[in-house]
Amino acid sequence: MHEMLKKLKAFLFENKTTKQTVAKNTFWLTVANFGGKLLKAAIIIYAARVLGTAGYGVFSYAITLAGFLTLFMDPGINGILTRDSAKAAGDERRVIFDTMLGMKLVLVAIGVLIIAFVAPLFTTLPGAKALLVIVAVIMGMDTLQSFFSSLLMAMERMEWYAATFLLMNLGIAVFGFIFLLRAPTALSFGWGYVAGDFIGLAALAIILRRYFVKMFSFFSRERVIPILRAAWPFALSGAFGLLFTNSDILIISWLRSASDVGIYSAAIRVVQTLYLIPGIIQGSTLPLFSRLAKKDNPKFRTALEQTLAMVFFASIPLSLGGIILGAPIMSLLFGAAYAPGGPAIEILMATLLFDFAASIIINALFAFDHQRSLVVSSAFAGALNVALDLILIPPFGIAGSAVATLIAQAANNWYLWHSMKKINPFSVLPHLRKIITAAAVMAAATVFFAAFHMEIIVNIALSGILYFLVLRILREPLLIEIKRLIFPPTPTAKTAAS
Repeated sequence: MHEMLKKLKAFLFENKTTKQTVAKNTFWLTVANFGGKLLKAAIIIYAARVLGTAGYGVFSYAITLAGFLTLFMDPGINGILTRDSAKAAGDERRVIFDTMLGMKLVLVAIGVLIIAFVAPLFTTLPGAKALLVIVAVIMGMDTLQSFFSSLLMAMERMEWYAATFLLMNLGIAVFGFIFLLRAPTALSFGWGYVAGDFIGLAALAIILRRYFVKMFSFFSRERVIPILRAAWPFALSGAFGLLFTNSDILIISWLRSASDVGIYSAAIRVVQTLYLIPGIIQGSTLPLFSRLAKKDNPKFRTALEQTLAMVFFASIPLSLGGIILGAPIMSLLFGAAYAPGGPAIEILMATLLFDFAASIIINALFAFDHQRSLVVSSAFAGALNVALDLILIPPFGIAGSAVATLIAQAANNWYLWHSMKKINPFSVLPHLRKIITAAAVMAAATVFFAAFHMEIIVNIALSGILYFLVLRILREPLLIEIKRLIFPPTPTAKTAAS
C-alpha cells in the first residue's frame, strides 16, 4: 500500500519522463477542467432554471457580445507565452513574461473600456445594457486568469493550475448561488461570477508572486514587435474562431427572441463542457509538440498520432451517445422549458467528432509556426458559418443554426488535416478500428436501453461501462498504456542491473 501511494505521489507531483509528464499534466488538466467546469455547469444550470429562458438568454447574449468586441484582448499572446516559455528558463522566461504582461494589461484596459462604453451602442436585447459593466470586469479578470495559467502550463505545473482553477470555479458556484438566492436576476448572478473570478485570480497571483517582484524590470521594448509579428496569425485565427463559435448566438438574437437565445445557449453550454476534453489534452501536449517540431519529425508524428487516437477514444462514443440521448439530456438538465432545444443539441453533439481532432491539429500547426493555415481555415469556416446561419435560422430556428455549425466545423477540420499532412504526413485510422467497434456496440446498447425507457442516467452509465468492457476484451492499446503510465511496473532486479 505504501509503495503504491509513493508511486501515485511521484506520478501526480513530479516531472520524470516525457510520457509520464504528459500523462501527469493531462490528469491534472482533467481534474481542473472537469471538476471546475462541473462546478460552473451546476451554477449555470441553476441560473438557467431560476432566470428562465429569456433571462438566461440576456446574460448569455451580454457575455457573447462582450467577447466579440474584445477579441483583441488575447492577440495570440497566451499561446506564444506557453510555446516560448516552455523552451526558456531563468531570466529569459522572465523577459518573456514581463513583456507579454505589459502588453496584456494595456489590451485588457482598452477592452474593459470598450465593453463599458461602446458595447451598449450595439445591444439588441432589452436588459443587456445593465449587465455590460459587470461583464467588462468578468472579461478582464478571465483574460488575466488565462494569461497566468499559460505560464503554469509552460512550466508543466498543471497541478498548480488545477488548484487555482478549481478554487475559482468553486467561488463562482458558491457566490453565484448566494447572489441568486438573494435576488434571482441576471445582474445579481453577474456579481456572484465576479466574486468567484477574483478568488481564482488572487490565488494565481500568490503562486506566481516571484514573477511580480520588481514587476516589468525585465520588460523589453525590442520584443514587442516580434511578439506581435509572431502572434498576429494566431490572433486572426482566434478572431475568426470566435466568429465561428459565437456568431450563432448573436444572429439568433437578431432573428429570434431572447428565449431562443437562452435555449440555444443552454445546448451550447452542454457541448462546450465536453469540448474541455480536447482542451485538456491540447494544453498538456503543446510543450511537447513545441520541443519536437522541426527537430525530430518522426517522434513528432508518433506523438501526434497517439494524441489524435486519444481524442477519438473520447469523441466517438460521446458523439454517438449525445446524438441518441441529446433531447432527454437537455430536459433533464435545464427543465421542460428548454425541451425545444433537443434537436439542436443532438446536431451539435455530432460536432465533437470534428472539434476534438481539430484542437490537436491546431496545436501541431502552431508548433510548426504555421499560424497562417489557422487563419485561412478559421476565416473560411467562420464566413461559412455566418452565411449558413443567415440562410438556415429563419426557416429552421435554432436547429438550423446547429446544422450551420456542424457543416462549418466539418469544412474547417478537413482543411486543418490537409495542411498538417503536407507538413508532416500522419495516419490515424489504423489506431481507431477497435475504438470504432466498441463505440458501435455501445451505441446499439444505448438505443436498446432507450427503447425500453430506461432512466437516462442509468442508460449513460451502463453504456459507458459496456464501451470500456468491449475495449478491454479487444485489448485496446490505449487502455493498457494509460494503466502503465499511472501505475508503472516495478523494476525487476534484472532491469535495475541493466
